[in-house]
Amino acid sequence: MSLTTGRNPLKERRRRGRRARLATAVLVTVTASAGLLLSAPGPASAGSNLLVNPGFESVRANGEPTCWQKSGWGDNDFTYALTGAAEAHSGGRAMSVTLTRRLSGDRKALMLEDTSCAPNVSPSHQYDLSLWYKSTTPDASVTVFRHDVKDGWQYWTDLKTLPVSAGYTRAQVRTPVVPPGTDQITWGVSVYGTGTVTTDDYVMEDATQPAPGDVCTAGAACTKGSWAVMPFKNPVRSMHSVVLRNGKVLLVAGSGNDPEMFKAGTFTSAVYDPKTGAMKTVPTPVDMFCAGHVQLSDGRVLIMSGNKAYPAADGSHGYEGFKDSYLFDPSSESYVKTNDMNDGHWYPSATILGNGDVISFGGLREDSTGSVTAEKFSQAQQKWLPMNEVNQTWSYWGLYPSMILMQDGRLFYSGSHVFGNGTPGTGASVYDYGANKITDVPGLQDKDHRDQSASVLLPPAQDQRVLTMGGGNVNTNPEANRHTDIIDLKKPNPAYAPGPLLPQGEVDQGQGRKPQTGGQGKMYVSAVLLPDGKVLETGGGLHDRADPVYEASMFNPAANTFQPGLATDPIPRTYHSSAFLLPDGRVMAVGDNPGNGTFDDHVSIYTPPYLYKGARPQITSVATDQWSYASTQRITVDRPVVKAELIRPAAVTHSSDPNQRFVDLPMSVGSDGRTIDLNVTSNPNLAPPGWYMLFAVDAAGVPSVASWVHLGGPQATAAEASPMVHGFAGGMPHSAEKKQEPKRTSVKVDTQIAGCDRHYGAENVCVPTVFPAKVAPTTKARCEWLGKHGYKNLRVNGKDDPLRLDPDGNGKACG
Repeated sequence: MSLTTGRNPLKERRRRGRRARLATAVLVTVTASAGLLLSAPGPASAGSNLLVNPGFESVRANGEPTCWQKSGWGDNDFTYALTGAAEAHSGGRAMSVTLTRRLSGDRKALMLEDTSCAPNVSPSHQYDLSLWYKSTTPDASVTVFRHDVKDGWQYWTDLKTLPVSAGYTRAQVRTPVVPPGTDQITWGVSVYGTGTVTTDDYVMEDATQPAPGDVCTAGAACTKGSWAVMPFKNPVRSMHSVVLRNGKVLLVAGSGNDPEMFKAGTFTSAVYDPKTGAMKTVPTPVDMFCAGHVQLSDGRVLIMSGNKAYPAADGSHGYEGFKDSYLFDPSSESYVKTNDMNDGHWYPSATILGNGDVISFGGLREDSTGSVTAEKFSQAQQKWLPMNEVNQTWSYWGLYPSMILMQDGRLFYSGSHVFGNGTPGTGASVYDYGANKITDVPGLQDKDHRDQSASVLLPPAQDQRVLTMGGGNVNTNPEANRHTDIIDLKKPNPAYAPGPLLPQGEVDQGQGRKPQTGGQGKMYVSAVLLPDGKVLETGGGLHDRADPVYEASMFNPAANTFQPGLATDPIPRTYHSSAFLLPDGRVMAVGDNPGNGTFDDHVSIYTPPYLYKGARPQITSVATDQWSYASTQRITVDRPVVKAELIRPAAVTHSSDPNQRFVDLPMSVGSDGRTIDLNVTSNPNLAPPGWYMLFAVDAAGVPSVASWVHLGGPQATAAEASPMVHGFAGGMPHSAEKKQEPKRTSVKVDTQIAGCDRHYGAENVCVPTVFPAKVAPTTKARCEWLGKHGYKNLRVNGKDDPLRLDPDGNGKACG
């Protein structure tokens, strides 16, 4: 069938005339509640409508329009109707979809998923989609499906929420870059609230911007990027890094894993300004060493729990967590106490929800046992809720469990954690807080060796895919692995599948750098979302607090591949290190705490390859920095860009930042190519309320410097549209549901959970309970290993010598 089959000639002449008139039209502003719409197509369109029967003029024998189908899901009552000429925008027909009752799901008129009907597309291209519509419901959006040559038809993304309009209004939006392996797409309008949406005159045109020529003259940095070690040092032994809403960085040390500072009550933080290089130390009220943290919707940082006590030298107790909680205010650069949590939580999780609440799990209690108490901080009440107002499963999730918010409000526990084995079962789960049910997810490789792995929600958040990388086990102390696993949470019954192996680099095992071999990977790996849509993985070590690995790579979510061989940070980055995105598109790395108790205070900055590709685009104006959900927001740029996104600022520690996310902003481009309307998701679960970095990216992948915008808050409550939530992951088997744990206070946790034998050295020195496999179980071999790794003047605490490090009994290990 020809791509022009079914077109009405009169209608085509009207459309061409209307397009010519629109080409000279200016951009117009509709009401604030309706957002911004464009009355002119983008400049890069190919000018040829790629759609079959775009105005419903051709009808099949069954009365339905050629190349269109009725589609949808859920519990709702609906009708479809082909209207007459009186209701059409042009020609003789339009399509209306009406919902009269809705409990769940949506209905849509969708282009037929058929090789002769669905428009063909080219990977790496972008397409301008437009239609004319009128609507009595705010709950409608442009939805796109794509055909993967391997996996068939699948949901792709929602691009734009359509405001209520009594008369016909033109809506236009540009697709993201078409993923590899995609040969066709279909699209239409999803109606997910009661009311009627009538549509007509659909258009799809190629809007691909050619990438500029190669202008990089920086040698290897053009493809590998470059690292620079700053001429100043971190004034605090920071364990926690938070990018604040003003672009500064909060570096929290507490006692900095230094028991002497703990005993002296010396707790520290610093605020770093990347623009000026200034470091300011900040009074810190308690030992926030190994606390949890997350940005609230107003930009303040909620910091929960921390270190009440270091482990006793005799092993009578381990680390202890307290109940205290504080807010850090970026404006005053000071801490203010909140009410206490219900339990102590040393190493807790912290996940912000779509309504701005924060939920927290895991960690160690005040008595060193494992906490089974779920905690919830209420955005509305600005306090931690009492335990009886928080759903409890009495599950022990471990330390820093990676809990990622899904698009339907459930939580995905990725299997990444700190210390010891994974959770019982498959090691990864979906937790439905409303139903208070945990369902195991299969497929995670070697789930008891994912300690200090990294998990990240891949760009864009709308794709609902999670990548987990690397890991080891501090108890058994094997060589860290190269595993990666990817899960698509849009599947009816999602499961992890193996991803490509982590690339290998060089490892220093006390004898200088040597190439990694065999299955050697890394733990303590950092993962950073970049504005070009890729993920930088960097840093890490081969063993618990030892043997740094010098390797960095770039993961491409579109191709599921790593680009190996990037420039490597010259500073070792293992335990207690952080890497995170700055608003200027560079990456900052701090920290390292090997087992001998030392701490590297150098600061490194990575300049990715995209910053060597020539001039950067600039966001020259943002109409407002206060954004609401389901709105359209206008920006201007100094030259054409191909995509824009919101990236949530980092709050990272111990390889963990479950709130890190990249949210695509589908664009509608004005006739000048520089005035752009960005379409904001209607779903707060995809982009929880708060401050975000707004980047615009050109065709070469070069990003602008970020502008700061605030999403949600009071503006969100005034938005007319309801969240567009899909029924993904609805087919998980009941057999995988975990049995509810009995009500209990805690679970017993070994005092050596950190993998450290406290019989030796000081409290902040971690002599491994199990040495690497290549170290023979003899006094000589163990002492040689300790010497090569910087352990000095080790004393024996008490009479026991389980590792036989003091054969002459003089109280000095390896003496």
